[in-house]
Amino acid sequence: MTDTTYPIDPATKPEVTAFFDPQTNTISYVVQDPGSDACAVVDSVMDIDYAAGRIFFESADRIIAHIREKGLRLEWLIETHVHADHLSGAPYIQERLGGRIGIGENIRIVQDTFGKVFNEGTEFQRDGSQFDHLFGEGDTYKVGGMTCFAMHTPGHTPACMTHVMGDAAFVGDTLFMPDGGTARADFPGGDAGELYRSIRKVLALPQDFRLFMCHDYGPNGRDIRWETTVGEERAHNIHARDGVAEEEFVAMRTARDATLDMPKLIIPSIQVNMRAGKLPPKDDSGKTFLKVPVNGL
Repeated sequence: MTDTTYPIDPATKPEVTAFFDPQTNTISYVVQDPGSDACAVVDSVMDIDYAAGRIFFESADRIIAHIREKGLRLEWLIETHVHADHLSGAPYIQERLGGRIGIGENIRIVQDTFGKVFNEGTEFQRDGSQFDHLFGEGDTYKVGGMTCFAMHTPGHTPACMTHVMGDAAFVGDTLFMPDGGTARADFPGGDAGELYRSIRKVLALPQDFRLFMCHDYGPNGRDIRWETTVGEERAHNIHARDGVAEEEFVAMRTARDATLDMPKLIIPSIQVNMRAGKLPPKDDSGKTFLKVPVNGL
């Protein structure tokens, strides 16, 4: 059963607009309160040409243009977790439209882990203070008049949160579309058993709740999709449908993860995203650099 402490509100149906980034197969969202002009942005993207060392903002500009065109008021920029496959565009959007940047409170664990990997030194704060708000399990917040809440869903990373806004849940990398299965759990701090339990928590939401994915890769050549329901996942998810036991899931996930390559943008993504989407500080010459930890991941 669903935890009754969550303020579940199936009658509120926010308008959800998706923005697909083909470079990283990421889907970002603008979520509008149906009763006002307030909105939130979930998992925005900052573009990078890694080979050229060039940052640009086409993906974020599309979101900004949509919000301005509809006359919306941005209140929250939600990061479902510290992404390892794309850079966050949240600070760029915030500078132009306002809003607060929020992430799960276990960002501190991620910052501590990767602060060491990237040898960031004592000047890199590991307390989550780069973000405007840190969400804990069950925390609520408002987008206009719509009450939203955060569910702690670790396993992919320790800081993963699923954000529920009305009848829409934004699951980050915890789940993929039913034919895509589930996220990997082999990054530092990941745990396949925790991921299984987090998935069951999400799938305890009402059957007709809409679920929105952070990524889709078009398995078997199908068109890119990003919206499904709790019921569809429970019936058809190839890794985590009803009837799959935790032991079976952990064995599958562990074996599968051992065959996966590292995400192409993991090195720049984590350095930026653990700073709430900001680039590392400039050096004494005024230049910004990203580090490559040799044999460090």
